[in-house]
Amino acid sequence: MTITVANVTFDYHDYDARGDTLYLSVGPPREGLPVTAIETSEGHVVEYDASGAIIALELLHVRRALQEAGEITVTCPEEHHVQSSTLAPVLAVA
Repeated sequence: MTITVANVTFDYHDYDARGDTLYLSVGPPREGLPVTAIETSEGHVVEYDASGAIIALELLHVRRALQEAGEITVTCPEEHHVQSSTLAPVLAVA
């Protein structure tokens, strides 16, 4: 199952129900990556490789945000909105 956010297709996901945190990455997490990670104004984490490409997202308070607003905002550096229908398949299997 893949999830596309900000024109990046993530093919690996891991949801921590206790922390309500969803980790998305391009391929499985790898040693030595990310090269850079930034925290967005919303508190999420965006990880980049050496070329500056987004390779992972760590989305916080996922279920709560989707229940309250129906979407999650991620600013990296442009603002993107992730609809509940995009993340629902990943959270359903968690």
